[in-house]
Amino acid sequence: MTNTRGYFGIGVEGISKSMNVGSIMRSAHAFGASFVFTVDAVYKPNEGGKSDTSDAMAQLPLYEFDSVSGLRLPKSCSLVGIELIDGAADLPSFRHPSRCAYVLGPERGSLSPELLALCDHTVKIPTQFCVNVGVAAAIVMYDRTLTLGRYAPRPVRSGGPTEALPAHEFGEPVIRRRHQR
Repeated sequence: MTNTRGYFGIGVEGISKSMNVGSIMRSAHAFGASFVFTVDAVYKPNEGGKSDTSDAMAQLPLYEFDSVSGLRLPKSCSLVGIELIDGAADLPSFRHPSRCAYVLGPERGSLSPELLALCDHTVKIPTQFCVNVGVAAAIVMYDRTLTLGRYAPRPVRSGGPTEALPAHEFGEPVIRRRHQR
């Protein structure tokens, strides 16, 4: 995985299946998430490990919020709702914030209007119908890695890169001064 600036977390509202929580935790760990969270979740925590073979619970913080009103995110963290609704930006055209938390809806459900109202952005995965919540989470994290990571350009023809990733060029130092209050 390449280094990117910023951080991200991923969460889900109203999740009820432990295997999906484990899958999201494992994918979050694999893609370098900073944290995972649930809102109004009703699953059996001791069963999530069956699908989380990376032991992500020991590697990532898990924040559990009882309700939308209790949701707390880091300062300057954008909330990005992932929902297949009209007016949402298509994921391939979305520019990911450097500091954000993605939130998905429950199995066989949608994000609540209360949570959607808190979102700074709403994004949809351009599919004909909703995919499994664990799969959707992995797609979003993969897209973030793909678009914010540093990779060699894709070739015009089929196959792997034909040119190497250019070396990083360092610019002049930037001096930032704090404003006195």
